[in-house]
Amino acid sequence: MPLSEFLTVYPLAFILFALVLGLVIGSFLNVLVWRLPKMLERDWRQQALEVLGLPGDAAGPIYNLMLPQSHCPHCAHPLRARDNIPLLSYLCLRGRCAHCRAPISARYPLVELACCLVSGFVAWDFGFGWQAGAMLLLSWGLLALCLIDADHQLLPDVLVLPLLWLGLIINAGELFVPLPDALWGAVAGYLSLWTVYWLFKLLTGKEGIGHGDFKLLALLGAWGGWQILPLTILLASLVGAVLGLIWLRLNKVNAATPIPFGPYLAIAGWIALLWGGQITDFYWHFVGLK
Repeated sequence: MPLSEFLTVYPLAFILFALVLGLVIGSFLNVLVWRLPKMLERDWRQQALEVLGLPGDAAGPIYNLMLPQSHCPHCAHPLRARDNIPLLSYLCLRGRCAHCRAPISARYPLVELACCLVSGFVAWDFGFGWQAGAMLLLSWGLLALCLIDADHQLLPDVLVLPLLWLGLIINAGELFVPLPDALWGAVAGYLSLWTVYWLFKLLTGKEGIGHGDFKLLALLGAWGGWQILPLTILLASLVGAVLGLIWLRLNKVNAATPIPFGPYLAIAGWIALLWGGQITDFYWHFVGLK
């Protein structure tokens, strides 16, 4: 029996496969989220020096997503293969480096676990097929964007734009929505936050939202169509306001401190893609208009 047929006939097998794959991808996302911003900063610095006509930085060691090899952040000892098994190695080593015994951040296994659970849920919700495969790619990309934006208040074009184009390409075959809905979803997603940005800047003289958020909402519109945008913006605004206030109170920082909006948009858009229709129908029933 071909593997594709096996995963179709036995949905539990596909879910288990997605869970394991999610752990592996989660481990890679930990590397991506840590290294990509540093790689971009190096490129931007080099470009700035060239524009200013200044001598470039001396060539250093190769630094990309593959090199240098994963190592302990404390003692820089390279990780052995058995020490780099997603989630299991952390549990077996009890959260400490196998070489120097320094504690390892719990963030690494948590990201792997989150990616695992999200992947398993997508497999369970969609079943084996092209929709599940596409949604897995989007979910992994959104998770990476959430973490990078939370750390650096940055939504890299190198991740956002390929996902935006991918959404339009897959919907050319109406995988999630018809292509016109996806096209106008991308346009409306970008212009809606772009308009908010300029209105806020004209009224206050300040920038209230980042340019990356325009592109992220366009990305979500390209995948789910213009129909998911109102719910996405509403959910992101509500959750962002509540969690943002809690974060400000817990960290005792000024209310003017910028807070990344990308994670709220990404999570809200993911929810709207999966359950947008059900949530909207429930609301209309609740208010008695349907």
